[in-house]
Amino acid sequence: MRLNKYIAHNSKWSRREADRLIEEGHVTVNRIPTKEFSYDVQPGDKVAVKGKLIQPRKAGEVTMVVYNKPRGVLVTKKDDRGRATIYHKLPGKFRHFIPVGRLDYASQGLLLLTDNPTVADRLMRSDLPRTYNLKIDKPLTPEMIEAMERGLILEDAREGAHEKSAITRMEFAPFAGYAVRGETGKYTKLRVTITEGKNRELRRFFGHFGAKVLDLKRVGYGWVELNNLPENKTRYFTRKEYELLHQFLKEGKKDDQNHA
Repeated sequence: MRLNKYIAHNSKWSRREADRLIEEGHVTVNRIPTKEFSYDVQPGDKVAVKGKLIQPRKAGEVTMVVYNKPRGVLVTKKDDRGRATIYHKLPGKFRHFIPVGRLDYASQGLLLLTDNPTVADRLMRSDLPRTYNLKIDKPLTPEMIEAMERGLILEDAREGAHEKSAITRMEFAPFAGYAVRGETGKYTKLRVTITEGKNRELRRFFGHFGAKVLDLKRVGYGWVELNNLPENKTRYFTRKEYELLHQFLKEGKKDDQNHA
């Protein structure tokens, strides 16, 4: 593993900060100062920053973070239009963390991040429930209710999609649950739970019925809930959430073995 990546992966410093520390001569390998960003760290190498030894992360070790993403922020590393991304908002120590799925630019709420790519992939591909509070600009219709309960197949799912999206056809599994939270003549507030994480799935679903999603906030992912975490703030998993994560990963390994 490259020296700068090794530091970022095993410490509080981001890759960019690691580059700066190396350049300024604060990094030693086996007690010898080095400014080689591309040095390939080998097993047994002793890497230290400002005299403090970096302890390599144990195999399989994972750190999980819950982030309350604001509206108007992209879930990406950088944007060619110069818009704000989550990495502009997050503390520097999380710059190498990977988001578990995405929330679009206009959506907000619970976003999981991890420093373990395998765990990120498992969580994204899972059928864990994702719960959202949303507001649409139409009353709820019998057709919407039937589609939520039975599922929906659209050959043209472009309504509600991003204008540059190449996805047209989309299948929607039956919702795991839904509840009306408030109604007026013009608007409906819902809490819905789905088990997929497809591109702008809820905006496309309700767009098919001529309804625009005005507000969309994720409040739950699997066993993790947003609760009262303030907007643009982070927290680490609780002990109980880590226990449930390890249980989920263990069960996933069993399923892989059974299907092998």
